[in-house]
Amino acid sequence: MTRAVFFDVDGVLVNGIHARPELSRRWDQTLMEDMGVDPQRFTQEFIFDVFVKKVSVGQMSVIDALERHLPSLGYKGSPMVFHHYWLTQDSVLNEPLLDVVRQLRQRTDLRLFIATNQEHLRATWLWSHLGLADLFEDIFYSARAGIRKPEPGFFDFIDGKIGRQVEPPLFFDDSPKVIDGARRHGWEAVLFNTVDDCRNHPWIAERLNQS
Repeated sequence: MTRAVFFDVDGVLVNGIHARPELSRRWDQTLMEDMGVDPQRFTQEFIFDVFVKKVSVGQMSVIDALERHLPSLGYKGSPMVFHHYWLTQDSVLNEPLLDVVRQLRQRTDLRLFIATNQEHLRATWLWSHLGLADLFEDIFYSARAGIRKPEPGFFDFIDGKIGRQVEPPLFFDDSPKVIDGARRHGWEAVLFNTVDDCRNHPWIAERLNQS
């Protein structure tokens, strides 16, 4: 019997925006100096608006959205250049956690997956360019599913792809709202702040000690 184990991206696999601000590594610290865009305005006027509402659920491409909205934020260059900057700045992998994942990958009693709110291009970047394809069986993300976690439909989408599970999937995420949503769906969800939240989980620790 194998168990499905899921990891979120930002704040978990990637040292980026975390649900707890003090644990966040912000990619946009020098956005104004480098690209001439105020990071607070970008977050409020782009991320919390068109990105969350349309891009992250696959209704609009991120390049199209950037092309339409960046001029109002003072950026006149190519949206492709801006997006590449965004991708490269927001790509610091959580290597201690990936070391745990590498150990788990050696086992035959579990399957490793990613579950995350992402747009198509960054999901592909994470999967192919950052090499997460070498560690995980699949990446399930909001633009692919057409719905964001923690909505029930996000978890329904995953259920339809991985099939019926004998043991509840185990999920590590930094967001309390997502944790609550996953638990309502019947998953075992663990709030992630540091790698120890994964490494010391009893089910995980048992397998690490056996490897």
